[in-house]
Amino acid sequence: MQVNSEVMSELILDAGPERAAKARKYNEKRKVNITNVDYYDESNFEVKAKVHGNDIYNTYILVEDGEVEDITCTCPDYERHYGVCKHTLATVFCLRDYDMKTKELNIDVRAVNKNEAKYRNFRQIVNSFYNEEIDDIAEENEDNVKVKGMLRIEPKIFYDRFGGELKVEFKIGNKRLYKIKQLSDFYDRMMNKIFYRYGDKLQFVHTKEAFREEDQPMLDFILKYAEIIKYANANFNNVYHYYGKTLSDTSIMLSNTGIDDLFEILKGKSVKFQKDGLEEMVEFSDSNPNLEFELNKDKKDYVIQPNKDIFKMNIIRGKKYSYILDENIFYRLSPEFEKTSLKLLRSFRQNYTSELNLSKEDLVQLFSVVVPKVKNAIKLGNVSEQEVEDYKPKELGVKVFLDFDENDYVVADVKFCYGDLEFNPLDEKQNISIPRNMVEEAKALNVFRRTGFMFDVQNLRFILPDNDLIYSFLTDDISFYMQKFEVMVTDNFKTKQVTKPKISSLGVKVENDLLTIDFSKIDFDLSELKDIMAQYKLKKKYHRLKDGTFIDLEDNKEISFFDQVLTGMDIDYKDIEEGEVKLPVSRSLYLNQLLKGIKGTEILKNQEYKEIVNHLNQDLLEEEYELPENLNAKLRYYQKTGYNWLHVLDGYHFGGILADDMGLGKTLQILAVILKYVDENPEDKRPSIVISPSSLTLNWLNEAKKFAPDLKVQVISGKAQDRRNQIENIKDYDLVITSYDLLKRDIDTYKEKAYSFRFAITDEAQYLKNSNTQNAKAVKQISAQTRFALTGTPIENSLAELWSIFDFIMPGYLFGYKSFKSSYEGPIVKENDEIAMKKLKMLIEPFVLRRTKKEVLTELPEKTITVLNNEMDDEQQSIYLSYLAQAKEEVADEINMNGFEKSQIKILAALTRLRQICCHPKIFIENYTGRSSKLDQCMEIVEDATESGHKILIFSTYTSMFELMEQELKNKNISYFKLTGSTKVDERIKMVDEFNENPNIKVFLISLKAGGTGLNLTGADMVIHYDPWWNLSAENQATDRAYRIGQKNNVQVYKLITKNSIEEKIYDLQMKKAELADNMLSTQTKFVNKLSKDEIMKLFS
Repeated sequence: MQVNSEVMSELILDAGPERAAKARKYNEKRKVNITNVDYYDESNFEVKAKVHGNDIYNTYILVEDGEVEDITCTCPDYERHYGVCKHTLATVFCLRDYDMKTKELNIDVRAVNKNEAKYRNFRQIVNSFYNEEIDDIAEENEDNVKVKGMLRIEPKIFYDRFGGELKVEFKIGNKRLYKIKQLSDFYDRMMNKIFYRYGDKLQFVHTKEAFREEDQPMLDFILKYAEIIKYANANFNNVYHYYGKTLSDTSIMLSNTGIDDLFEILKGKSVKFQKDGLEEMVEFSDSNPNLEFELNKDKKDYVIQPNKDIFKMNIIRGKKYSYILDENIFYRLSPEFEKTSLKLLRSFRQNYTSELNLSKEDLVQLFSVVVPKVKNAIKLGNVSEQEVEDYKPKELGVKVFLDFDENDYVVADVKFCYGDLEFNPLDEKQNISIPRNMVEEAKALNVFRRTGFMFDVQNLRFILPDNDLIYSFLTDDISFYMQKFEVMVTDNFKTKQVTKPKISSLGVKVENDLLTIDFSKIDFDLSELKDIMAQYKLKKKYHRLKDGTFIDLEDNKEISFFDQVLTGMDIDYKDIEEGEVKLPVSRSLYLNQLLKGIKGTEILKNQEYKEIVNHLNQDLLEEEYELPENLNAKLRYYQKTGYNWLHVLDGYHFGGILADDMGLGKTLQILAVILKYVDENPEDKRPSIVISPSSLTLNWLNEAKKFAPDLKVQVISGKAQDRRNQIENIKDYDLVITSYDLLKRDIDTYKEKAYSFRFAITDEAQYLKNSNTQNAKAVKQISAQTRFALTGTPIENSLAELWSIFDFIMPGYLFGYKSFKSSYEGPIVKENDEIAMKKLKMLIEPFVLRRTKKEVLTELPEKTITVLNNEMDDEQQSIYLSYLAQAKEEVADEINMNGFEKSQIKILAALTRLRQICCHPKIFIENYTGRSSKLDQCMEIVEDATESGHKILIFSTYTSMFELMEQELKNKNISYFKLTGSTKVDERIKMVDEFNENPNIKVFLISLKAGGTGLNLTGADMVIHYDPWWNLSAENQATDRAYRIGQKNNVQVYKLITKNSIEEKIYDLQMKKAELADNMLSTQTKFVNKLSKDEIMKLFS
């Protein structure tokens, strides 16, 4: 299609040469998808499109009479300068080339001929004249609505007293009123503001403003119920359509709620009301009718009569209120009237009588049963107060005597009191001749039944035989009894109340490397502690001791203390029963945390215990240890804190986990500790050992040379015999460095030589996360005085990983795995047990030091993480969906046939294929010739970024993906390095150094597993995660190759996620699994374990 040359020139000039060049590439690569075109001629057109860049951007261009009237785009570039961007210009290029592409593109084009454009202005004029004519019509007749707010609404109510139904119709208008014939039609007119003519005297645009202000509530009422009528009738089953609509469309049948709503609107007004074929005006009154019942004496008998003809009254029930229609008034009854006079009225009507006759003897029942229920509804007529005084019961008093019987059940003896007369209401053989308030008596007896008391027939009293009910009675119900009745208790009852146990004093001391706790000053029998704790673990509210006393277990700090002591220190009940417990000194800080929770207890601590607690408190760490003189580095403040903390732990022979963020200098802190030990023990020193991933052994060597050049360092490497010779000479070195893989092979040699190292350090200690692997087993066989673990991610997937690391640094501290799993991992993961979580945090906190970059490196530049979505091309998506359906079926069959656990390889293979298709189908489909939207997106980012001077790290799980990237980079003349698992260690170091120094090397392709750790690549300021990995911490470690100490520039991180694919689900799982570490190393509360069968199947959805 032709585009005005002046318009095109103007757009290109505004965009600038760089944007124009990119816009042409977008058009050439067919990244513009025009979704709608209104084309009149080259100077008049409107176009909308979607442009595929880093994201999908929506563009819009409007050109009228050769002028650009409007141009917009949703991209960041447009939002910054509100001018022509590469996406809008690419859209115009695409429109210009439309004739060539029209057969290939599916575009909604409305080609408008020139005549139509020619007459467009005329039609607009016609519309404006038409609207003016409508206004003129409204002014021609004074009966029509001239101004807003003149229409009124008149309701008319119809009452069917036989069916008890109310319905309401409506008329609208000004002087002359017109009936709303179809309420659903009226609703539509109001919703759509339609102009409608009802007759010669009424035509108007249906808006709320057309009606009088005082009629607005009634209009809302009509619209509310008209909407119900409209949709109820519209959804009525077509099978029954022959029988008509479900609801009448001419009137509103009033429900109970509808009656309440309508009364609120009509309150204080009079409206037309048709009953029994007669029409009259009825007033809606928010008051009670003048209805009274009188007690009169007729000769020897008595009679109760209403002052009105009660059978002419119509009782109508709303949802919240009851109503009476009497004569010309529609009354809304007060709750008090409804409970009394209306109740009596109903009784008369139900018995079809207008009067009740009763004898003199019946007066007792009248005043003891009826009058208390209807209160003041019955007035005294010709009967004096004195005459009926003897028949009115005196005020009821209730006495309750509480005790425990021989079975420790609560028993209650009850006395009813009328003046000086007292009697047992449970003894039916008594002959009580005085008037009694039967209603109040029934209420009193019901209190006992409601609180669980049973009738003891033999002893004529109440008994409470259930412990749960007794506990509830003693804690809650008894206070109500004391307010309601006169309660007396025996001394025996007073001794068996609900109590909270108290620990008056607790002795704590450290002697001979043992922690001793004295439990002798507890105010209950410790032999019952096991039973108490069993009830506490079942989350029971109480435990009843053998003497009948109740112990309140809810919010009980003392019982919680015992639970945490027992489970957190692996103590047996029998140990506590003896009154004194001896434990490893490593439990001191955990105990100190527990002691903070028990208030009002005297804690007796010896000096050695106090010193340990103060020294190991991470918040204090006041003691500063002198740094080694020959340390060739200046430690930052937080590194000094870590150095001091490691020294304190070592001083008490404790291990620890230094869990600082990647790039905060964990290596330097450890080297400083080792160097200090070597300096202080020149004659009698033992070597230390570092176990790390093989890719980091030379890094440790280089760091040692750099920061501690005086250390004698040996890297264990080479063939088996070479390594054996090196191990035999370990005593000649200060520090030995080996890899997990080599240690596993050489462990027998280490054991044979019976070396005992001064320090054993595991770097990237997450390699120990599976305690059953040969790596973990070998490392834990190394003998050392002190063990430290270094890792930025002590928890990646499950709590078992944390246990395994602790099993290395302090064997037995977190108990055996079976005990750990039942006490902590199971309750936390499966039940989200916050108590277990809190206990575990208290156990590990003294021995884990974690600082994040955000906390300590305020000078570190900003890191921005952006998730970029891409959509698969049609061919790519077709392959993905086909394989997804096939994989889902195959995996389901595999699980059904072999079970979930034995199907892991099949599942992993299927998931891998899906992930590879998202990256590029060509990874495993050799003859695939189509494109990959993700690769296109990635290369566009790379091209833009390198042109702007950025250096980029690209991480991917699949090394085969790098082959495709390399071809793209070569085509664009972009220089790069590549690092995979096959890259030799010395070659890695050379590439890292050159990448950081050489500005011409723009891109570093790195395998996530091979290069995710141990590399310092601060020369890069952009990171691209091409495909998401299951574990977010692996990606974070990879990102921190660039975002670490030494980085001077802001770092931009891109995560490329394919929409509507498995990658979105992996990303969601990353976010959930990230919470796992946060729970133990911060204050979050939710855990996520490894993938279940259901979670696996959701990945294929």
